[in-house]
Amino acid sequence: MKKRFNVTGTCIPEKHYMVDISNKIKKIMNLIENEEYFVINRPRQYGKTTTLFLLNKKLKSEEQYLPIKISFEGIGDSVFENEKSFSRAFLQIVERNLILNNKNLSGFLEEERVKIQNLNDLSNAITKLVMKADKKVVLMIDEVDKSSNNQLFLSFLGMLRNKYLLRNEQEDITFHSVILAGVHDVKSLRFKIRSDEEHKYNSPWNIASEFDVDMSFSKEEIETMMDEYVKDKGVKLDKEYFSERLHFYTSGYPFLISKLCKIIDEKIMPEGELEWKKEYMDKAVKILLNDDNTNFQSLIKNIENNSKLKEMVKSLIIDGNKINYNISNPIINMGMLYGIFKNEDNSLKINNRIYEQLIYDYMSSLIETSTDVGFYNEKSNFIREDGNLDVKKIFLKFQQFMKHEYSEKRKSFLEADGRLLFLAFISPIINGTGFAFKEVQGGEEKRFDIVITYNKKMYILELKIWHGEEYHKKGLMQLGEYLDQYSLDQGYLLIFDFRKSKGESEKVDEVNINVGSREKNIKNIVEVYC
Repeated sequence: MKKRFNVTGTCIPEKHYMVDISNKIKKIMNLIENEEYFVINRPRQYGKTTTLFLLNKKLKSEEQYLPIKISFEGIGDSVFENEKSFSRAFLQIVERNLILNNKNLSGFLEEERVKIQNLNDLSNAITKLVMKADKKVVLMIDEVDKSSNNQLFLSFLGMLRNKYLLRNEQEDITFHSVILAGVHDVKSLRFKIRSDEEHKYNSPWNIASEFDVDMSFSKEEIETMMDEYVKDKGVKLDKEYFSERLHFYTSGYPFLISKLCKIIDEKIMPEGELEWKKEYMDKAVKILLNDDNTNFQSLIKNIENNSKLKEMVKSLIIDGNKINYNISNPIINMGMLYGIFKNEDNSLKINNRIYEQLIYDYMSSLIETSTDVGFYNEKSNFIREDGNLDVKKIFLKFQQFMKHEYSEKRKSFLEADGRLLFLAFISPIINGTGFAFKEVQGGEEKRFDIVITYNKKMYILELKIWHGEEYHKKGLMQLGEYLDQYSLDQGYLLIFDFRKSKGESEKVDEVNINVGSREKNIKNIVEVYC
């Protein structure tokens, strides 16, 4: 079987190209050696199950440990009806886990199981199991979210917690370490069941140690997967470039990294070719953003299911507002659990650039389908004879569109949705040939930059709301410096102008500015006011 990049289920070293996470496993092993109980709570498709698989493999290789890796996924709801059914089901799952490698313990549990009537009996059975094993028994429970909405499961965790405390007082014998893996932490699990303030933070797992292992992939870790791929397939690629760009777009999100590599390997690189060309990277991003996968579906669903979360997301990426990171804020906490947000220098950010682009595209699509924009943005009208974009013509047509369609409600609408409306306007023009990357730059003017690549040419567009002449001059210089970074001579500035004078709000201008210390480093900027 040929190796491949994997984006579904557990990654197996013999079958899949994988990042070397041995340093992460080593840090987790330190927690286990210290007898810690902890929760690996990370967003979906963040490598939790693969980490448990590799951790289980590591523990099996060491004589002193007996790992037991289980999941309640797929066992049905009937086992949660009462303590007897749950306790027996738990022992049966553990029994199945042990039957291949330890028939003696498996047989013991089979005999014990029929005697169990409640959680107290289960507690005694766990003590006997650990004593009989005569090893450090490590329990790993994957997909705890599947059981987390059941009070009986939390009572089970409470029983394990009590045994842990008694163990430390040398009054009980129990698991050496317990690891729970899922999206939610156990504090939020209790919140899902009981919302009253008295029990909101009364966690059955307050014994858990902090799990501060970074599960995202660094640039250097991504390089280890590149090395494995090159060695196995004989492909030539610029490892430094691709590992840096993969991290740039994904911020180390495991699923997104594997997905982009899979797209390049299986969809972009021609059969028989053995080289990754640099342009493949942006092509892969474009294909991924048009992909309908469960990760993206879950992201959009989680945003749409909570109006406050949706407003916070929009405030960050469309309005460019700064939000301080505070995990005690329940909306921020929710966004972190779902992998929508990240903490960057104590400021709240969208997790990665792929998600930013996806959310931009989704929100602008909602605007597009609720307006008459299609009458104005026929693609063929904005493509020059040489196949390049006529950005000035796009700006002028958008100005006309705003004058005809939004003259009455321009300020109230544009302050909230003007940027999204422009994204909706250009989307069908560049789709299929070009690619637009959007990014909000914070600060007093909240620049909204759009970098378009089309027909192998780059265009830099900037969207701003008019805040006065002084800010405008600063903005022109900022755009000029931005153009200089990309060695471009021309840029485009769209200004949403709410001044009452029609002459100002419908103006078209071109200005030349000298950037930097070099003489005659002139940048031409086309300004269009809406």
